[in-house]
Amino acid sequence: MRRLASALTLTAAALLAACAPVSQSTAPANASAVQAEQRAPVTILVSIDGFRPDYLDRGLTPTLSALAAEGVRAPMQASFPTKTFPNHWTLVTGMVPDHHGIVANRIEDPARPGEVFTMATLDPWWWNEAKPVWVAAEEAGIRSAAMFWPGSSVAWGGTMPKGSWGPVTDGTLPQDWQQFSMQVTNVQRVNTVLDWLRRPAEIRPEFVTLYFDTVDTAGHGGGPDSEELNEALRGIDGDIARLVGGLRDLGQPANLVIVSDHGMAATSSERVIALDELLDASLYRLVEGGAYATFEPTEGNTAALEKALLREHEHMECWRKGDIPERFAYGTHDRIPPYFCLPEVGWTVAPTQPEQAWTGGSHGYDPAAPEMAALFVAHGPSFRNGAVLPSFRNTAITPLIRELIGLPQVTGADGSLEPVRGALSPER
Repeated sequence: MRRLASALTLTAAALLAACAPVSQSTAPANASAVQAEQRAPVTILVSIDGFRPDYLDRGLTPTLSALAAEGVRAPMQASFPTKTFPNHWTLVTGMVPDHHGIVANRIEDPARPGEVFTMATLDPWWWNEAKPVWVAAEEAGIRSAAMFWPGSSVAWGGTMPKGSWGPVTDGTLPQDWQQFSMQVTNVQRVNTVLDWLRRPAEIRPEFVTLYFDTVDTAGHGGGPDSEELNEALRGIDGDIARLVGGLRDLGQPANLVIVSDHGMAATSSERVIALDELLDASLYRLVEGGAYATFEPTEGNTAALEKALLREHEHMECWRKGDIPERFAYGTHDRIPPYFCLPEVGWTVAPTQPEQAWTGGSHGYDPAAPEMAALFVAHGPSFRNGAVLPSFRNTAITPLIRELIGLPQVTGADGSLEPVRGALSPER
């Protein structure tokens, strides 16, 4: 596999010229005709789930590191909780989870007792509180496409019969999308995006999202310092190189915005907070456990549960939902359970102590922790060359995408363009 042949430059033309092929050519037989076309830049928002920004410093990601060095790089602060679905929805809505409604990976809502939101839920009712940027794009006549981005297979704004799996009435999807499957390899995902961009201009997407989960999977399995994780870093760098090489073959200028949803912290069986050592199990129902824990009191046991939870704990703090510290911007939504406990980074909340030793990785912790920092790399004709920005909140990504694809900014969003305005080229 060949990597970047030389340092990348800011302009799209130089980007495409500088990137050597990373696999057999993805160009069609009439590549010269394709390259002769004067193509407008496409905006591609890429998520590498669980990629900490310091992973770039391991010497394992030459493609990503070159894009960062010759484009714009910053550590980005995830929203709370630092989980996959809440943060991916923040990245495309500009709203924090407490406001967009996807408050966890597993959600219950008192308005729908007995129903549970999971990462497979397609009912728009759970998602409709905040409009994703691809819907705004479609409404403005800007063609969009999504390769596995969480929520992109939901017909936003539509309705589904309560408690059913369909059909959905009305609603808006990207023009092109695919239902998530871990069986679809990263190479296939990249090739699908390149196939979309190979189309004639009238049916070619102008805004694309692309999602990779392999780094997160390796981080959970082996931890952030494992060889398993390092191998995933090498692999994802090859996937990004394949994308860049394919864009070169197509003669396709691109504004690449490469992000992650959160970081990863090392965990082990030696750092487990066992609830059976702290609480009477009859007092509560555990809604979520792991890097944080949420609780519903059982009938008649609110006072007893509160007394047990709202005391000093070693390695963990607990609050009523309304008392969660303001800096987390979390605790007002009806979907958040009444009590919330946050352990120290690297500690895990579980019903009991584990029976077997294990090591791994997790996320969901305080977004201010360095281990939870998220990736931001931007490269293309609209971006500065060799810029480093101070840390900013991930609510700024949607305003940035809106700026790149020509959508007006919206009032009432939690994020604004200001934290990332310095990433943009003054010549754009």
